[in-house]
Amino acid sequence: MTDQGPAIPTAVLADEVQMEALAGSAATVERSMFGGATVVMGPSGTVAITEVGDALDRSCVWNAEEVRLVGQAPAPVMDRLVGRRGRVGADQTSLPIHLAVRVGKRLLYLGTGHVGHATTVLRPGCTDYVLTDCLLRLRTPLHRSVLDVVRPLHLAPGLPDLRWLRHVTDNRAVALEQFITGWYPDTGHAACSPSMPEPSRPLPEGLEHLYRLARQRPAVLGSQNHIVPEHELRTDHLGELLVFGVENQGCFSWGLLWTCSEPEPDPTVWFREFDEAPIAENEPLSGFLIQFSLFEAAMGADYTALADRLTTRQAEQLTARLHPVPLRPFRPWALTRFYVAPGLVVYVSDEGTGDGIEVGAGAVHRSALQPLLSADVEWSRFDG
Repeated sequence: MTDQGPAIPTAVLADEVQMEALAGSAATVERSMFGGATVVMGPSGTVAITEVGDALDRSCVWNAEEVRLVGQAPAPVMDRLVGRRGRVGADQTSLPIHLAVRVGKRLLYLGTGHVGHATTVLRPGCTDYVLTDCLLRLRTPLHRSVLDVVRPLHLAPGLPDLRWLRHVTDNRAVALEQFITGWYPDTGHAACSPSMPEPSRPLPEGLEHLYRLARQRPAVLGSQNHIVPEHELRTDHLGELLVFGVENQGCFSWGLLWTCSEPEPDPTVWFREFDEAPIAENEPLSGFLIQFSLFEAAMGADYTALADRLTTRQAEQLTARLHPVPLRPFRPWALTRFYVAPGLVVYVSDEGTGDGIEVGAGAVHRSALQPLLSADVEWSRFDG
């Protein structure tokens, strides 16, 4: 037997001895556990073996291109996967990483992969890092039939319903609250905000309402872009706009006109990129906050899908089985419309450059993405 061990075709059943031989001889390998996964390391490579099924908090096959190892990795596993400094691409070995899933008493070989992303944290009171999760990207994506075996799909009971949608046209405050309370779990305790001086005049009710919801559901303030926490609200450098929303890299912001003597009950939202002249969003604050919340729900979801450069026909095919949200387009530079189903938010964006349409989706459960599979679309990412 050579150092490389026997060759095993991708997606075939093998036994434990065959798989471990890919790492080295029995006398030269070291076995460890990483979040429920067995990791075998030797002079010829690394073998990571996960179990059938999936969950957010354990190691598993995540989608056709990703295997996630979740937990606290032993130091030798961290050294092998990401190096002592804990940075992808820094010190890790160039030895192959073989991936397999335990199916009954045999192992289904998935092929080789590489480290795509890793998270490390400092040990309490130490200067050493701990690897807490590692995303391994398969070099050859899994066929759907294989994915259904190693990560069988289960329907989720009790997906968030669409009662909120009927109120978009008659009571947007109710629509916003019902969507947020249905999508985000209550943390069980109110978040404490630093005390702040009273503003020169009351904030618009829509913004106050969002801040009240955020006290027990702080995630509603955004994960891609952000609603500025209430205690950090400031006017712009001209003193004209109260900046309440910011892009994650600081390239643009959203504000409300702050120079009128009497605030509007449902004011215009102004988009500003760097120091350019502000542009009005198509919807006033009441509609904007629903759109912002839908976009952030999709972007920050545990289960996501993404496709770009789609034709109008493909986008229409994708959304044909979904419910459109009756609001004018969000984001003036990339006109964005929203479509929903229970537990699912889909956004369709067109920058008008002729490069095609971008579609993104987020879901509270993997099964909620299934309506999108029927469309003739090549996904760059699909967690369903």
